[in-house]
Amino acid sequence: MRKIFALLLAIFAIGVFANSCGKKSEKDPNTIKFWHFWSEPNQKQALLELIEIFEKENNCKVELTELSWNNGKTKLIAAFNSGVAPDVLELGSDWVAQFSSVDILAEISPDSIDFSRFLEFSIPPTIWENKYFAVPWTVDTRVLFYNKNLMRNSEINPVPPTNYSQLIDFANRINNSNNEIYGFGTNGSDPHRLYKKILPIMWTFGGDIFDSLGSPIINSSKNTDALNIYLQLSRAGKIETQRQLDSYFAQGKIGFVFSGAWLIEKIKNENPSLDFGVAVMPNVNISNENQNIENNISNMGISFLGCQFLSLNKKSEKQELGLKLIRFLTDGKNSIELAKRFAEAGFPADRAYFNNEIFQQDKHKSIFAKQLNFAKATPVHPRWLDIEAIIENAVSQAIYGEKTAKEALNFAQIEVLKLLNK
Repeated sequence: MRKIFALLLAIFAIGVFANSCGKKSEKDPNTIKFWHFWSEPNQKQALLELIEIFEKENNCKVELTELSWNNGKTKLIAAFNSGVAPDVLELGSDWVAQFSSVDILAEISPDSIDFSRFLEFSIPPTIWENKYFAVPWTVDTRVLFYNKNLMRNSEINPVPPTNYSQLIDFANRINNSNNEIYGFGTNGSDPHRLYKKILPIMWTFGGDIFDSLGSPIINSSKNTDALNIYLQLSRAGKIETQRQLDSYFAQGKIGFVFSGAWLIEKIKNENPSLDFGVAVMPNVNISNENQNIENNISNMGISFLGCQFLSLNKKSEKQELGLKLIRFLTDGKNSIELAKRFAEAGFPADRAYFNNEIFQQDKHKSIFAKQLNFAKATPVHPRWLDIEAIIENAVSQAIYGEKTAKEALNFAQIEVLKLLNK
């Protein structure tokens, strides 16, 4: 893994160094560098206001550098490789294991951070080899968006489907591609997003990527059943990227789509008259005896759990001040201010603020909060991003008819085994 880090081009580090270190802040004991992913204007302003409070309370300066999800991880890796990494950094849940496993993050002692105050499901990604290397900041999930008008036009009562059999039926009844109306929005070849749609269905059907011993079980019968469901949905609508699917839904052209809270903001801004609703993820149709489903499935489908984490650079000379910043930002009274200001912030990972009344009073956010009780994060594995790419490639081949569901998952199983045996 360290060799992978070393192979990245130094040009990324040079650019980041020029943008974030012009004043040589590393020589100032009261200045720290924080790299984050809140780059939209409203996001930056909300974060800046919190940072200004921290600076005043601690008589310090925090230099902020914005990253994008498209290339932010590459820039972070290059910065660590070139010795210009920030003191504090934000990481997505899928990345933490990769960074934790290569000895570049500082261990965070439970004596310095009370991890018991965070939501239980946000803790696993913070741990590598029984040590903590990250602190939960915010959590969020995906839900089912549905267009009530398109349901009415297809003589469907505008009540969301509760299981995948209903969802497939409703999507087929709405789908009319000749009139540019689509039943369901399917992610096709959409890197870093497609897996967030297929894994929840696999989890709902009782499947998983690894067994309890850590061995891949990608081609299990449960996962195959789940992929076949996604293939049926793909034939009842539009296959596109998440960005395009969100646009189609906001325009009133798609009946159902799995998406995040950002879509609510998009609809408010672009088509506020759209009559839509959000609902928890469908469950399996447990009345179908042909499905290989365990009896203890809940009455709610499982969704993808997204978490944002804060970590310390192991080589930072400002770890004490950096830890203060992490404590400050992950304190629910502060992280909830981000959630109030923009939907993409999701919910505070601080359990004391997760069920705040501002979320329960919002008809949409309350659904997201409910779904978070039935959401899962991706496996904590240092090669997850490589595994993710293999799964997405296989699922994409099935979506575009190049392989059957079983063939695609057999292929993914073989490729993941090859990867792990290298």
